[in-house]
Amino acid sequence: MHSDFYNSREWEQFRKVVILERLHDDGLTYCEYCRKPILKAYDCIAHHKVALTDFNIHDVSISLNPDNIMLVHHRCHNLIHNKLGKPQQQVFIVYGSPMSGKSSYVSDNMEVGDLIVDMDNIWQSISGCDRYTKPNQIKQIVFGVRDYLIDCIRTRQGKWSNAWVIGGYPYRAERERLARQLNARLIHIDTTQAECLERLIKCDDNRNVDDWKKFIENYFKNFS
Repeated sequence: MHSDFYNSREWEQFRKVVILERLHDDGLTYCEYCRKPILKAYDCIAHHKVALTDFNIHDVSISLNPDNIMLVHHRCHNLIHNKLGKPQQQVFIVYGSPMSGKSSYVSDNMEVGDLIVDMDNIWQSISGCDRYTKPNQIKQIVFGVRDYLIDCIRTRQGKWSNAWVIGGYPYRAERERLARQLNARLIHIDTTQAECLERLIKCDDNRNVDDWKKFIENYFKNFS
């Protein structure tokens, strides 16, 4: 996966133009694999029919050619790669505000055998506590486990097909640096602040609502 290219402003602008040009009369984008509507912008993957390589990535007739692009759901994108027998391990950094739906997005698109790095999962697994209860006594170990998993992804250790790194990453420089380190593709779950706060009020788990409200507000305050 050529992370520098896929996370570049040039690619993002090209991708937006292709999506706009292929909007249907009903205002929706339709997956060119399963023919169903793509309801969320972040679930729209621009797939290169002729795969990018180190040799052709700078050839705009391939890398930035609309005729070489299929707009597909993320899950359909994975199906395409599986049918083509692509051996390359794919890495995705799924970022956004608390309550934006990052974990749900990964749950909807992951496959058996994928590697998922989710801090909430790590806390719960190691502590044995209810979800979102995070004893300070094991904080160093939790972050150590996260760093170990990140390093496994960086070095492509293991036989996983896709790796998903879930986090807030509000700062552009931080997430782009991580994407370069992991050769990963960034996926922004761009749920609005109002919707995140609404979801927080409606949730019935053991989150501290006041704390999480601050987390959400701080995220949008710092987002770049």
